[in-house]
Parts: sequence; structure tokens; C-alpha cells
Amino acid sequence: MKVNKHGDGVLVSLSGDDVARAIITYLTAHRIYIDGPMTIRVNDQLCESGAVYVDPAGAVIKKGFRITGNDWKNKRGAE
Repeated sequence: MKVNKHGDGVLVSLSGDDVARAIITYLTAHRIYIDGPMTIRVNDQLCESGAVYVDPAGAVIKKGFRITGNDWKNKRGAE
């Protein structure tokens, strides 16, 4: 997680594999299954990386720790 171009908030960076795994998990949760090789494209291109922006009003929970955009801003100033 890092400071981002959107200002305060939390940015979670994802590899292409992370994005593909998230898409497969979403499809599986909606009972859509793919059997065999596949190619996942985002915006008509192979996905090499991705990111999720979480507004300061939201939060990210990682390993049991809750981090809001405002918390991240406060911790950033202490480093």
C-alpha cells in the first residue's frame, strides 16, 4: 500500500496474476466456471498490473489491521 495520485486514501497495487485471480474468484462466486486454458484481458489488453483505490471514508483490512485513508495519511506523516 502506498500514497497515491488520488490524494488521501489507500492504494492497493495488484499484479496481473492478482487481477486474474480476483476475476476468477468473482466468476466462481457467481457460479460461472471455466474449464481449461483461458486468457483474461482488461480494457482489451492482457493485464500486467492493476490497482484498487479506497476512498478515505473506506478502509483496508490486512492481516487483522484496519487502515483507513485518514489513518494512512497520519502514519505517513510520522515516518
